[in-house]
Amino acid sequence: MANRADNSIRCSNSKKPNDGMMLVISIFAGIVIGFLLGISFPTLSLTKMNFPSSILPSVATIYIENEKPEKSSKTSSQNEFGDAAHHHKIWVPSNPRGAEMLPPSFVATESDFYLRRLWGFPKDDLPVVKPKYLVAFTVSYEQRKNIDACIKKFSDNFTIVLFHYDGKTSEYDEFEWSKRAIHVSVPKQTKWWYAKRFLHPDIIAPYEYIFIWDEDLGVENFDAEEYIKIVKKHGLEISQPAVESRKSITWKITKRIPGIEVHKEVEEKPGRCNDPHLPPCAGFIEIMAPVFSRDSWRCVWHMIQNDLVHGWGLDFALRKCVEPAHEKIGVVDSQWIIHQKIPSLGSQGTAQEGKTAFQGVRERCKREWTMFQKRMTRSEQKYRKEIASASSNATLT
Repeated sequence: MANRADNSIRCSNSKKPNDGMMLVISIFAGIVIGFLLGISFPTLSLTKMNFPSSILPSVATIYIENEKPEKSSKTSSQNEFGDAAHHHKIWVPSNPRGAEMLPPSFVATESDFYLRRLWGFPKDDLPVVKPKYLVAFTVSYEQRKNIDACIKKFSDNFTIVLFHYDGKTSEYDEFEWSKRAIHVSVPKQTKWWYAKRFLHPDIIAPYEYIFIWDEDLGVENFDAEEYIKIVKKHGLEISQPAVESRKSITWKITKRIPGIEVHKEVEEKPGRCNDPHLPPCAGFIEIMAPVFSRDSWRCVWHMIQNDLVHGWGLDFALRKCVEPAHEKIGVVDSQWIIHQKIPSLGSQGTAQEGKTAFQGVRERCKREWTMFQKRMTRSEQKYRKEIASASSNATLT
């Protein structure tokens, strides 16, 4: 009996150190596993926890419900940005200038003139079929009846923009279509001043064709939808309706040729054309009623000089924006307009030095034409010189 008791005591004493060691190892292993699990999972947020609605305040519950379809991606994005912010800053050189610190997929480079509501969901603001084209008129209230007749020739497929150079905008409320038009008012400014500042290619990017028209046009024989069909059919990137006028027409190519759909070239007066494929015999339209495709307008907008507001000389340079110009610039004869030649903008000038307001405006137009031509010529010469110099340096190296 004594021997058995001694053996029992020895066994009991030998187990105690082993049990203590196992306990220490278990605690250490638990700490390690807990640490690894802790760093493996992102911080838990309330939006990932399915609390009963009674626990959260009613306002917070509504917010979470509204955000529920996007909560996974949103929370994930927040965690990504939060984690990355400690290590990396966003810098994307290919983003638009000034937006390099934004993620590329978030940058909104384009806009539009679609009217939106102040309530509801943004996705429900617009009609199922959005306007595909844009027409802009530079107007005075004196010509309101003519503008009304013009706009009625453009369907709901067109966004309407009115540039008011006489400052009168609310007066147009008498017309039903005025409620859906975009009104921009700056006194005593021209069509091309407005176009340079308010028709940037990225602002009007959704529109396939852009009409930039004067206010003194008769449209009894014009249909905008039919015009678009013809332009597409003939592949015209820059065009205008053919013109009839009670007075003389400056450029023969713009005059209507009865019985045909489109013409792209004419025989001008002797000495006017050095090349039958160059303006004003071909690759030419006037600036009173031009129509631009989206792509051609992007080039033309950059060609408009910021300080040359009348646009004189622009018509001779339009060919630089499409190629081949003598095929992609044309006049639509089957949809034609009447140029009424009402010099209303001329009266917006100021009489000075013994000259009438109209004379002062006319002189500025001619001066700008000369300036435009000189700038274009000098810029082309400068570019060719730089190219030649670069090519010469490359050969030497």
